[in-house]
Amino acid sequence: MAATNEQLIERARALKPIIAERAPATESARRPLDETIEDLIEAEIMAMLAPRRWGGLESDLPTMFAVVEQISSACISTGWISSFYINHNVYPAKLDIRLQQEVYGPRGFCLMPGANAPTMSAHRVDGGWELSGRASWGSGIMNADWAFVSGRTEEGPYSFMLPASDVSVGDVWHFAGMAGTGSNDIVVDKVFVPEYRAINGIAFGGGRTEGSAQHENPLYSVPVLPLAYCTVVGVLSGGLLGAVDAYEAIVARRVRNYTGAVVKDQQHAHVMLGEFRIAADIAHSLAAQVIDTTTKIIGTRPFTLDDRLALKAKLAFLSRHCRDTVNAVMASAGASSFHLDQPLQRFWRDLNTVCSHAFWDWDATRELVGRHRLGLQPNHPLV
Repeated sequence: MAATNEQLIERARALKPIIAERAPATESARRPLDETIEDLIEAEIMAMLAPRRWGGLESDLPTMFAVVEQISSACISTGWISSFYINHNVYPAKLDIRLQQEVYGPRGFCLMPGANAPTMSAHRVDGGWELSGRASWGSGIMNADWAFVSGRTEEGPYSFMLPASDVSVGDVWHFAGMAGTGSNDIVVDKVFVPEYRAINGIAFGGGRTEGSAQHENPLYSVPVLPLAYCTVVGVLSGGLLGAVDAYEAIVARRVRNYTGAVVKDQQHAHVMLGEFRIAADIAHSLAAQVIDTTTKIIGTRPFTLDDRLALKAKLAFLSRHCRDTVNAVMASAGASSFHLDQPLQRFWRDLNTVCSHAFWDWDATRELVGRHRLGLQPNHPLV
C-alpha cells in the first residue's frame, strides 16, 4: 500500500538522525551518498510527486515542504538533492505520453536533475534534435537515471530529457558550501533526442501542456518558477532550523576558557538563543506562506504577475533572513565552532551558498517589485 502524507513526513523524521550522522561523509564525498538515496527511495519520498497514473504517490506541496524541511535540518546538501528529485518528477508529466511511459514506467518515478538555463546548442535533424553543450549546476546528476537540460534553437528556447546514459559528468563541483550536492556539469556531445523528448521552453515554463492535460491533478500544470519556489523554501527554513539546533547544543555544553563560566547559565546566552529560535520560527512561517499561497492558486486560476512577484519576494526575503540569521548565529557561537568537526559551520557554509542562488537574488527581486509598483515591465527573466 502506498504511503500516506503523514507516513512520508514521519519517515523523513525517522531518517533525520541518520542523515545528520552521514553529513560529514556526504560533504567529503562531494555528492549524495548512495545509501542515503536508497533510504529515501525505500521511504517512498522520491516518488511523492510522481503521477499516480504511473505508480507515483501524487502527494502535495505541503507534504513535500514538511519532508524537505526535516531532511534539510539534518543536512542541507541532502535536503537540496531530495527537493530536486521530488520536484523534478513533475517535469516529465508535462511532455509527450511516450516520454512519460519511458521515464516513469520502470519504477513509477525518476531521479533527474533539472537545468533550465538554455546553455545547450540544438538543431533539428530527421525525427528530432541533435544536442551538444554543457549545463552547469547539475544538482542530482550523480545519482540520476534521466537528465533535463535546456538550449537555444532557431525556433526559440527548448528543453530536452535524456537518459543519464546519454550524458557525461563534468567534475567541477569543488565548493565551500553545498559541497555534498555533487552539482557537477551535465555534458552532452552530439546526442540525438527524439522529438517526443523535447518541448518548447516557453510552453514548458508556462504551465499547462498537452502532456499535463493527461493528468487530472492541476499540480502538473503549475508554471515552473512557482513550483521551484515551493521546492526550496523547506531547504532554507530547515537549514536554519538545523543551524539553530546546532547552536543550542553548543550553548548547552560550552564553558568559557578563561573564566570557566558556564554559558548556559548566562543571561546573554538566553537572549541570543531566544532570538535565534524566534528567527527560525519566522523562517518556517514565511516558507509555509509560500506553500499555502501557491496551493490556494493551483487549479483555481492562472498565476498572475502579481502572484509570481509576491511569491518571489517572500522567497528572496526568506533567503536574506536565513543568511543574516545564520551569520549572527555563527558569530555568537565562538571560535571553536569553526572547527570542521562542528555541524554548525557546515550549516553556515551551506546556507550562505544556497542563499546566493539566482532564483531568489535579493537585489534583483526588490528591483522587480519596485518596477512593478511603478507600472514598469519586468527587466529580469526569472519572474
